[in-house]
Amino acid sequence: MQLGVNVPNFGPGTDPGVLREWARVVEDLGFDLLMMSDHVVITPDVGVRYPEPFYEPFTTLSWLAGVTTRVRLGTTVLVLPYRHPLLVARMANNLDQLSAGRLVLGVGVGWARQEFETLGVPFRERGRLTDDYLATLRTASTVPMWVGGNSEVAIRRAVRFDAPWHPLRVTLPWLRTTLAAHRVPALAPRIALRLTDEPVEDPARLAGVGALSQVLDDIEQLAELGSDAVVLDPYHGEPEETRDPERAWRALAEVAAYRKANRS
Repeated sequence: MQLGVNVPNFGPGTDPGVLREWARVVEDLGFDLLMMSDHVVITPDVGVRYPEPFYEPFTTLSWLAGVTTRVRLGTTVLVLPYRHPLLVARMANNLDQLSAGRLVLGVGVGWARQEFETLGVPFRERGRLTDDYLATLRTASTVPMWVGGNSEVAIRRAVRFDAPWHPLRVTLPWLRTTLAAHRVPALAPRIALRLTDEPVEDPARLAGVGALSQVLDDIEQLAELGSDAVVLDPYHGEPEETRDPERAWRALAEVAAYRKANRS
């Protein structure tokens, strides 16, 4: 099972130097994937959680492809209705070629109504557009794709397009119940990463939140559930977190140290 990191490509603490250091940390710690999110216009509904500066993912991943050698690169997730699918296919194919086949294209329908309105994309049509665009990408791009989202529709979309399902920030009980009800082609969840000094006993605890032993057990359980990849997300919705990336790097280092010891 591959283990990845969702790198914040936004926020007051993020700049090119920090992004370069994120790439160095993720690759040097031995993680398999470096992924980032997508917004085109930082409208008020987006800016509350993902404020400027917001580095466009294709541009940023192309740059980071040149300063890394091994780690796979990807989106979690690209808002598919925002761009013409043939443009997405061209950018994805080129980035995959320039990075020696390291790209993973995670896609989703999006949620920011004001951003859709600003871009002139009909918010209520985003599901249909995503399906249409995925069909085009299937013929125009050879890049591996994940289908993001936690809804029943997202699961059916992953099944329809025979793509790994990429649920976001889930609890393990919910995921088990959902997988029991749906046969997905493959599983590649994105979970939280927040280490606490003491175990978290809340039954609604998100996977990846808690004492190190809990988080490591979550990762092991996800592997047992058949995950091909798990992406760790150290960002928890507070933009000021981006000013202290070292905290996230320490948490990632703890996970990586355990993983390395158990591979030896």
